Amino acid sequence: MKSGIMRRFSCIRRWGIAFACVCLLLTGLLCGCGGRGTASAATPDPEASERSTIYVDSMDTFMELSAFGSTRAAALQAAKEEILRLNDILSIGLENSEISRVNRTGSGKVSNDTAVMIREALTLYEETEGAFDLTVYPLMELWGFVSKEYHVPTEEELAETMLRVGADRVVLDDETGLVTLDSGQAIDLGGIAKGFTSQRLMEIFREYNVESAIVSLGGNMQCLGTKPDGSPWRIGVKDPFNPDFGLSAIVKIVDKAVITSGGYERFFVDEETGTTYRHIIDPSTGYPAESGLSSVSIISSDGMLGDGLSTALYIMGLDKAADFWRSHRDSFDAILIDNNGNVYITEGIEGDVSSDHTIHVLR
Repeated sequence: MKSGIMRRFSCIRRWGIAFACVCLLLTGLLCGCGGRGTASAATPDPEASERSTIYVDSMDTFMELSAFGSTRAAALQAAKEEILRLNDILSIGLENSEISRVNRTGSGKVSNDTAVMIREALTLYEETEGAFDLTVYPLMELWGFVSKEYHVPTEEELAETMLRVGADRVVLDDETGLVTLDSGQAIDLGGIAKGFTSQRLMEIFREYNVESAIVSLGGNMQCLGTKPDGSPWRIGVKDPFNPDFGLSAIVKIVDKAVITSGGYERFFVDEETGTTYRHIIDPSTGYPAESGLSSVSIISSDGMLGDGLSTALYIMGLDKAADFWRSHRDSFDAILIDNNGNVYITEGIEGDVSSDHTIHVLR
């Protein structure tokens, strides 16, 4: 490790497993045996309430996929293959991924899936006034969140690295798929990749005539339809102050995603100063975000949008996040938890959220 002797206090695999287990408990569903068949719209599926679950370790997180009905086994296998395919083209850790090649050479053609994500990232950059920035990767490297050799940078190091940050200098040709970066820049789609993936999994389930499914991709939950009994899914929002075991809220959803970003996910403590540094970087300062929020959950029918906004609103802080929602209320709702544990929800989900805490409704 580098100077300062840093300690890491969070493990993605551990909280990913805990979160998945909590959500399985909340769904209140019994596991069923595996099976295959052909679903029919005219004939009731005798296996409609039968469930199968598979686990995938990919995209630096632990994933749990569950589907119901007679075609569930084939659908889950196709979903797993899609996750692995997307990881191969997106992962920064793979030398021959599309993103790695672009970063290494400064430009390159990408597949349609990658281009869709880059275009969405650039749109979010504009709409959030830079709070979501796919070029923040050099800052993540500087702070050691990539290598896990944590490092509090000097002002000179920060100033030099900040010269390479700014998605307004990324050019995407939508017709050819050619991506061009400015000198020294590097991009990372980690901020929306799992949201894109969960959205794609819903499409696969529909292709296999699955009508009920739920996936957990780390802090990303997305559900297809209702539970087999017709009731909404119940998704737990983790308590950012007790993330392994506690819940701050439970939200009922149908055909939507619940995607959470929180400072508790990855962080380190500088033993020399006792300062905690969290992994969500504010692109405007180069430092870990200090917005007064501990957790942001986005509820949306669009998993990719929810993924990007969960990060952006966390960086914005409560007041700006509330204003942003008011301007985009038809696209998403949100649950925001501040550093004092106060729970704020947007009015679109007022009747769908329960909590042991006092709920403050944003209108």
